[in-house]
Amino acid sequence: MNSKPVRIIFVAALALTACAPNGLPPEEGLHRSAVAHLREARKQTLSAEQRAALYLESAKEASGLLDSRDSGESARVIYNKAAADLTVLLRAEKNGALWNRPLTLNSGGTNYRVRFAKGTRDGVWDPAWFTSFTPAADVDLKTIERRNRVDGIGGALVGVHKTTPLEPFSPLVGVTAPVTAVLDFKGDEVTLSLIDPTEKTKSRLSGHERTLDADFSAALAYYPQQSELWTGLMGALRVSEHMKTTGLYMLQPYDPDRIPLIFVHGLISTPRMWRNVINELETDPVLRERYQCWVFSYPTGNPPLYSALRLREELAKIYQQYPGARDCVLVGHSMGGILSRTQVITVDRGAWDSIGKDKAKQFFANVKPGSLVERATTFRANPKVDRAIFICTPHRGSPMAIGSLGELAIRMISLPLDLTTTMTESLGSSIAIITGDPKRMPNSVAGLSPKNPTYTVLDTRPIEVPHHSIIGDRGKGNSPNSSDGVVEYWSSHLKSVKSEKIVPGPHGACELPETLDELRRLLKLHLKSTSN
Repeated sequence: MNSKPVRIIFVAALALTACAPNGLPPEEGLHRSAVAHLREARKQTLSAEQRAALYLESAKEASGLLDSRDSGESARVIYNKAAADLTVLLRAEKNGALWNRPLTLNSGGTNYRVRFAKGTRDGVWDPAWFTSFTPAADVDLKTIERRNRVDGIGGALVGVHKTTPLEPFSPLVGVTAPVTAVLDFKGDEVTLSLIDPTEKTKSRLSGHERTLDADFSAALAYYPQQSELWTGLMGALRVSEHMKTTGLYMLQPYDPDRIPLIFVHGLISTPRMWRNVINELETDPVLRERYQCWVFSYPTGNPPLYSALRLREELAKIYQQYPGARDCVLVGHSMGGILSRTQVITVDRGAWDSIGKDKAKQFFANVKPGSLVERATTFRANPKVDRAIFICTPHRGSPMAIGSLGELAIRMISLPLDLTTTMTESLGSSIAIITGDPKRMPNSVAGLSPKNPTYTVLDTRPIEVPHHSIIGDRGKGNSPNSSDGVVEYWSSHLKSVKSEKIVPGPHGACELPETLDELRRLLKLHLKSTSN
């Protein structure tokens, strides 16, 4: 009998076994001692030091079998689990007393001397930055459509940085990062390195340069997976309850060498809508290495110009907190595209004369310099925004906002009392210039009406950076007479764009393969245009 097919079947069986509930290979074969030590290390009755030493024993034995014809795959699984579980254990136990300091751990008469590799700019994380770890295999990926991972050597983890109080731009659960834990043995000397797989894809271990195991989706899926529709709907209708969450959030640790890529969601939506878009973009190693992803969160019931002001303020905070940060790229979907557009144009009081000088004069009659209303309606283009990408954006509004559903939504939206008071005191009956009714407060749906004079003003102002449009047509292919089901082509089209891509999909076209391909193309185009 030919032994090669048998070996292939054996290795495949081991791979399937590695996915079993306990996640461990069988105890038969050259790796039996390594797997036995790994099982023993999981016993909660042992001290943290005893368990850590057993993890080291298992990893060392497994590392010596990585090139074994029969046990190599099992050894890789064992080594990876031992490295991941050891890292979690050392960081979590005894309030971190075992973390990031030299350790001596005894197993079977062997004294392992453990040290932690220092953080470097070439792909090694600083151990002190992390407050906890979770094995990537333990993260629920049900909302991720395609897992983005690489099979290799090392323990794939989600590293978390969460402080009390939270640091600026931190999500409530903390900032996450993909981490690959590698244990390098030189006799009884052990170095634990926390590798950043977005920068470093290989590491030398047991005499060979080896591909690192990495899970990029787990770090993204670690963030809360609440109902997108329900949370988005409440953010639109019950604005006051969601005002405190307004802000820019880092999805990855700040890196001065990477370009901030900022995603802005639209009406009845939340930043979670970008999860699969970001996951798909990060399957490209070039984009993964050169960009860092942020999201802007805001309750979408507020008037668009007010939400745009909050985005403007949050962008300013980035460059105050990180003066050396690279200029950013904005990607806005639907109403988020309008918010993004207002970051790259300059609007002064004179621009409002386009709605009629008398109307503009009346509108600003009681608006005080420096007031919220003035800051929301007059602003300068942000020099730190380098490029803008608009997806299904209603640059001239949507007819749905003036239909029966739109009218119902306008009536249901409840704005914060302090915001309505400010607008009433500043504008009085002049509110009717925007809403058509002096008794009606402007909100997001009213702000999306094609009759809203704001669009006339915005259309008179040139967009001061390279910009691009991705437009849906529901697959009918009849542009320029098309619609994505919410926004008509005449509203989403801009003559000034550097490129316009029509994709065969509805208003929620962000995850279409054609949309993702165009985003990749535009982001790589941007890399070519930057100096470094």
